[in-house]
Amino acid sequence: MTTIKTSLRLLAIATAFATITPQVGAATTDANAKPSVVIVHGAFADGSDWAKVIPLLQAKGIKVTAVQNPLTSLADDVAATRRAIAAQPGKVVLVGHSWGGTVITDAGQHDKVRSLVYVAAFAPDAGKSTAETGEGYPAAPGTKRFVADGEGFLSLPEAAMREDFAQDVTPAQAAIMTATQGPIQANAFADKVTAAAWTSKPSWFIVSARDRMIDPGLQHAMAKKIGAKTTELAASHVPQQSRPAEVAKVILDAVAATK
Repeated sequence: MTTIKTSLRLLAIATAFATITPQVGAATTDANAKPSVVIVHGAFADGSDWAKVIPLLQAKGIKVTAVQNPLTSLADDVAATRRAIAAQPGKVVLVGHSWGGTVITDAGQHDKVRSLVYVAAFAPDAGKSTAETGEGYPAAPGTKRFVADGEGFLSLPEAAMREDFAQDVTPAQAAIMTATQGPIQANAFADKVTAAAWTSKPSWFIVSARDRMIDPGLQHAMAKKIGAKTTELAASHVPQQSRPAEVAKVILDAVAATK
């Protein structure tokens, strides 16, 4: 009898879920509403990498969504980002860190995206890959410390996280970042963007002057090429962790300028 009751209860739950009709992308009713902010994390991280910046934006009444990238390919990460963009009520400021810059360059073509913010990030040309974007510039020290697993996913050991990825946060914070990092499929760095949203949408760029994952000279060159409003911070690869207020200010500037 107990087994029958359990089965009936599970059937009722399944039926209830089957009758749910998802709401799809309701449009904003206020054309003057503040844009939402959608944040795309980079490799060796997840959405929690932005935990210090998000509340600073929310305190200003801004709706924020942090994408959780699968990090399995550029196409998969772009698809995850586009779903997040489509779910917003109206205009979007799209933010990308590191590898996330490649993702927003492609996903930023979405009609809701009004502007782009690159944070120590890649900004490839149309038809180019992340790997190609770095050609001609010195290999950053941290890129020599990747560890690959048997399926080709790359991660960073704690020493590299502490010394190259986030050398300006506490060792305790670096340990948390190591534990929560998202390994990335190595082949993703060879995936090419289909188009470059920065060619038609205003951009902001935060250059990390003490970056040991993406050469600062390359960052400056990309910022200049895309015509971005540029801010340089004396920070590691993760200014969102070590200088959250200054990163939030740049994003808020993009929000304020968004029409």
